[in-house]
Amino acid sequence: MERVTLRIPKQQIEEVEQMVETGQYPNRSEAIRSAVREMLDEQDVEGRESATKRTWAKV
Repeated sequence: MERVTLRIPKQQIEEVEQMVETGQYPNRSEAIRSAVREMLDEQDVEGRESATKRTWAKV
C-alpha cells in the first residue's frame, strides 16, 4: 500500500471523524479508501454504460 498526503477541508474531515466515532469505519484511512473505491466503481460503471451506448459503427 502507498501513502498519499492530501488536504481536506476541516468540515469534511470532522464528518469523516464522526463516521469513525459511530463505528461506520474503523479509522479515517479506511473511510477515505472506501470513498475512493466507490468513486472508481462509479467511473467503471459509467465507462461500461457509455461503451454500450455508442451510436457509431466500427468499420
